[in-house]
Amino acid sequence: MAGTTPGTPRVLRAMNDRAALDLLVEHGPLSRTRIGELTGLSKPTASQLLARLEAAGLVVATGTTAGRPGPNAQLYAVNARAAHVAGLDVNARRIVAAVADVTGETVGEFELPTPGRTADSAVRQVTQALDGAVQDAGLTLAEVHRVVIGTPGAFDPGTGRLRYATHLPGWHSPTLLVELAAALPMPVAYDNDVNLVAVAEQRRGAARGHDDFVLLWNEEGLGAALVINGRLHRGFTGGAGEVGFLPVPGVPLVRQVAQANAGGFQELAGAPVVARMARELGIDDEPARGCGTPHEAAARLLARAAGVAGSDGGGPYLRLLDRFATALATGLASVVAVLDPELVVLSGGLITAGGEPLRARVESELGELAAARPRLVTGAVTHRPVLRGALESALATTRDDVFDTSR
Repeated sequence: MAGTTPGTPRVLRAMNDRAALDLLVEHGPLSRTRIGELTGLSKPTASQLLARLEAAGLVVATGTTAGRPGPNAQLYAVNARAAHVAGLDVNARRIVAAVADVTGETVGEFELPTPGRTADSAVRQVTQALDGAVQDAGLTLAEVHRVVIGTPGAFDPGTGRLRYATHLPGWHSPTLLVELAAALPMPVAYDNDVNLVAVAEQRRGAARGHDDFVLLWNEEGLGAALVINGRLHRGFTGGAGEVGFLPVPGVPLVRQVAQANAGGFQELAGAPVVARMARELGIDDEPARGCGTPHEAAARLLARAAGVAGSDGGGPYLRLLDRFATALATGLASVVAVLDPELVVLSGGLITAGGEPLRARVESELGELAAARPRLVTGAVTHRPVLRGALESALATTRDDVFDTSR
């Protein structure tokens, strides 16, 4: 804020403006009186604030309190069209893109299948997916303020190359980030897909109000996100949380893990393990064999196991949950020993499928394998959590820019 000093009327007005805008984002439409109560501002000051924000195009009048006790009062809301952001969730099979308005409401979405499209450049795929979402929202690219892209692995901040994701074809060019920046008219940011799930859980899900937590993700791969003092810890090369490579007891050591794109924890508790465990326990996995991917097959088996967990005939399925929970807790114990988190969020398709029966078993096993006793919860953001995290990340930066009335 060039030309201003803390405590000046201009700065104080900007701080009050931002506080009011954040309240409107969190609570939805509010009356002048309610904004005054929540911010501690007098009615005249709240009125001046709302007039100022309405003139700036950041707030709109929307309905009244008709039907509620007391006299009718004008309600105010954030102008949803004040800014738009986009998020992309990338894996080897598809790219899902979405556009959200500044309130966080998704207004457009598009899915681009990508299996076998190695001839297509990542830049072309990104622009095609983003164009589809923008068109679905009835917007133009010029109206999107920022885009955040989530991928497996991480872009090394030193080299700009994608690491820890050899299974993602077309995304390993050393000039990819430069090419994307040149192809898109808005600022572009990138993050690991599991990190973005943690962002979604911290903003909208099971980790709200928590500054120290670990999110363990198990779907197409095993990974973790580490949040310390309220901030994501990414590591020197962006690889913090790549726990699938973690050596663990119970499986042979995996060497040259970067080339193999696998490691001990992945071999012990990854999706393909579930079908093998089921066969060893004599469970008929025929219904799961028709699933498209190993994680979809594993999720179906775990969902069936969770569904019969309380019945007398669930013997083999209960043992499947027990064995898989032990595998998950084995790797998680090492993470907990190093970080001692306040909370562990279990997330991803396999975790969701196993539900509370699986969560309870992991918690019990972890209690025997780790000295620390973090609280274990299942993730609350289950619909496209990577995409939701990308949108939330883009919104945080965009709101800081658009809601700054000090300039």
